Amino acid sequence: MASVRYGILGPLTVAGTAITAGRDRIVLAMLLLQANRVVGVSDLIDAIWEEPPSTARNQLQTCVSRLRRQLPPDAIVSDPAGYRLCCDPDDLDAAVFTRLVSDPARLREALDLWRGPALGEIDSPAVHRQVAVLDEMRAVAIEDWADLELSAGRERALLGELAGLVERYPLRERLRGQLMTALHRSGRQADALAEYRRGDRVLRDELGIEPGRELRELHDRILGGDTPEGRARCLPRTVGDFTGREAVVRRLVGAIDQAGPYGPAVLAVDGMAGSGKTTLALHLAALVGDRYPDAHLFVDLHGHSDHEPLEPSAALLLLLSQLGVPVSRMPAGTAGRIDMWRTEIAKRRVLVLLDNAASSAQVADLLPTSPGALAVVTSRRRLVGLDGVHPESLPVLTEDEAVALLARIAGGRVSAQPAEAAELVRRCGGLPLALRLAGARLAHRPRWQVADLVRRIGSAALPELAAESRTVAGAFALSFSQLAEPAQRLFRQLGTFPGRSFDVLTAAAVSDLPLDDAEDLLDDLVDAHLVEEPEPRVFRLHDLLREYAGMLAAELPADARAATVERALDLEVHAAVAATPFRLTVTLHDLGDPVPQRPDLVAELADPEARLERTRPVLGAFADAALAIGRPDLVWSIARASWRYLWKYEYNDDILLLFTLARDVARREGNVEAQAMTANYLASAHHLRGANDVARALLDECIRLRREMGDLVGVVIAVTNLGALQNLNGNYAEAVDLMAESLRPVRRETMDTSTRLDVLSTALAGLGRHAEAIHIQRRRLMVALEDGGSGVAQVLEHLIMARIQGGDIAPAVAERNLRVVLRALANSEEPTRKHETQRLLGEQLCVQGRYAEAVATITDSLAGMQVTGANRTEATAHNSLGQALLASGDTAAALVEHHRALEIARTVGSRPDEARAHAGLGDCLIRTDPVAAGEHWQRADRMFAEMQSPERAGRHRGGADHLRSGPRRETMVP
Repeated sequence: MASVRYGILGPLTVAGTAITAGRDRIVLAMLLLQANRVVGVSDLIDAIWEEPPSTARNQLQTCVSRLRRQLPPDAIVSDPAGYRLCCDPDDLDAAVFTRLVSDPARLREALDLWRGPALGEIDSPAVHRQVAVLDEMRAVAIEDWADLELSAGRERALLGELAGLVERYPLRERLRGQLMTALHRSGRQADALAEYRRGDRVLRDELGIEPGRELRELHDRILGGDTPEGRARCLPRTVGDFTGREAVVRRLVGAIDQAGPYGPAVLAVDGMAGSGKTTLALHLAALVGDRYPDAHLFVDLHGHSDHEPLEPSAALLLLLSQLGVPVSRMPAGTAGRIDMWRTEIAKRRVLVLLDNAASSAQVADLLPTSPGALAVVTSRRRLVGLDGVHPESLPVLTEDEAVALLARIAGGRVSAQPAEAAELVRRCGGLPLALRLAGARLAHRPRWQVADLVRRIGSAALPELAAESRTVAGAFALSFSQLAEPAQRLFRQLGTFPGRSFDVLTAAAVSDLPLDDAEDLLDDLVDAHLVEEPEPRVFRLHDLLREYAGMLAAELPADARAATVERALDLEVHAAVAATPFRLTVTLHDLGDPVPQRPDLVAELADPEARLERTRPVLGAFADAALAIGRPDLVWSIARASWRYLWKYEYNDDILLLFTLARDVARREGNVEAQAMTANYLASAHHLRGANDVARALLDECIRLRREMGDLVGVVIAVTNLGALQNLNGNYAEAVDLMAESLRPVRRETMDTSTRLDVLSTALAGLGRHAEAIHIQRRRLMVALEDGGSGVAQVLEHLIMARIQGGDIAPAVAERNLRVVLRALANSEEPTRKHETQRLLGEQLCVQGRYAEAVATITDSLAGMQVTGANRTEATAHNSLGQALLASGDTAAALVEHHRALEIARTVGSRPDEARAHAGLGDCLIRTDPVAAGEHWQRADRMFAEMQSPERAGRHRGGADHLRSGPRRETMVP
């Protein structure tokens, strides 16, 4: 091993260099044989001299001094009783050997540490006595390793080495018995018997004894013609670094235990190419192999390989041959071979590994039917046609498992760079084959760091994940080649889809197939482990498979590839429209009112909002894909169709990303209508950031462009949004003027006035013109009642709030009406409305002196807002809660709420909430810090005056009779 500094398993070396001075060698050998323990001075002297001279101690000190100059500092430590050589166990080959021999899987690695007889060049009886212990350990390890090789059926390869070992250790009966077994299994019965006679002669001549019982019994079995293959061990070599999969192994062993002694156990392990199915099966066989002592059999069925799949008849011939049945005895037909196979294994406890199965039909007749047998089948397909089996689908490794596997292959560099190792695992997708190839590249390039390989992989991992003829792409190609042509075509088309997950509707869109046909093909891909189904009817491609599918898709003609992407994106646009919350219609007049290419798929959308939430993280990728196929109009269509959902849940970063891109594209394309539309909705994102000046500039741009286009409807929408923005920012007078302007054209255009009237009402209330505000809300209620729609509860809540603000309703009456509204909103698709009504109810409870109820109600309201991400209303709710807490006597908690309200109000640019937060802080501080309270009240009054609001701070020292609800935060016009 590269890390070994001291070598005693052969000639004595230090860092690969021989120690030549004779006495120095003896001293160092004695110290290393008892490393990290004190070796007495007298023991060292006796090891050097049979008759020590009078100067022995001085000469020993001289030896130690010379050694200290050749070894690391402080390697040799003096002790009153003698000397001790200090070294890490991994620095001494004998210590490494002792550790490795305890692991059967690493016996070969342990034996390879020996470079010859241990310390054979040192002439010292004391050294030789201690070396004898190491020699015995080596001999036992050799015998253990030989047993493993014989169990694996590698007797022919073992013959030469065993013959040499028997000559070196002629008195070891176990070793000679292993040589006899290997000769017998190789068909050399006479040579095996001759080897026994040589052993008998050596033991009688050297020790005067006859061979032991085990060797005699082996001789008798061979003499009696015992079938050498009766205990066949035909499993391939397993890896010594199997990592992870503890839960899977427990389930498989549990299934074997459950089968018990009265029935065969059949396990079917499936998984994608490179997921480690065969490795797992061999690891399992090593764990339970001793339960099946009569035979361990293996057949590669070539279900996914360059060869044709093995016919059941040919597989039976191989299995019977491994059991030692001569070919001359085997029936010619498949049925006869099946009968013989079942008869043969009925007499034995047998483990059978049927690897790389193509289908259930290929393995059905190979499975054991008698008790005491275990069959493990591996396949890249789910073998749903097999009855009575325990199925186990292998996932990829977890991040911890994957990092641990990398570390076992590539060593300490992995743990030294944890972040880079985690990134390498992510690039490999946790796929064991990819991890092994990546680890092998690192292991064979000791100067590389993990970061070097991550950098080489970049965004295209498949070309780098290769070692000689083994490649991840090649493994995928074999799975792909086994698909029927329609499934191949769908997999290739999925390679064009820019999303990470998809549903059957997407599959139908990209393939342009009927929904049922697409679903059937998806089932085929899932069964072949080329597509995953992490949850019902939601599918995805493993990262490396997505890269492979993309490579296949790149082979499509450009027009076919573009048409495939276009079909997918068209579905995404109309699915986003269908996800519009609370049943408001997204009108796409500014997109030309496009009709879906596949209305049949749009009609099948079961939960459009959940679907849009799943695709939301890749909306930007959809836009990039639209640009890549030369469809810039789809960029702003995707943004426009998604806006209402993104606004509802305040996904502000997504709005900024999509509409900034869409606006840039619209400008580049010279599409004025798209420029106007994107400016309108981009303003909403800047408003959520509190950048109201930027939002205003965008809305002004939108109004200008709409007027230049002569688009009256678009002007009204933009003016309404500007009015709503000014209202939210406390510019009530301008908001009233803008709403009046937006309402004038409605007499000539059929447009809904609801939002504009609501903004106008709240702006009037902000100016203290409560009677007008109440009048408007009453008009809205009459219209809503006439329409008989679901908006009656919403309008009623607005009217109650207007009356509360105007002092036109008793708190108890307001409470009763708000409870009616809450019941009506119980199943509302707009949860924010329900939470806002709860807040109003809490305020009315506080006005009535029911402080505990008020605090609980407003707290529930605020929690609901936080769950739905309604930051636009949180500042108002924090202020309401602060006022209720203050009225209840909890000043400290009230201070916290008003500070939080102030923070949120500044973030979202809500001047009314900011002013009320200052007013509330003044109310809280008036008794403990009158100066600070006065400063807060002054700020609040200054802001109220700038907003032309009649509200004033400093009125609220007496409790809760001051409570007034602030203006509602209206949405923008869709």
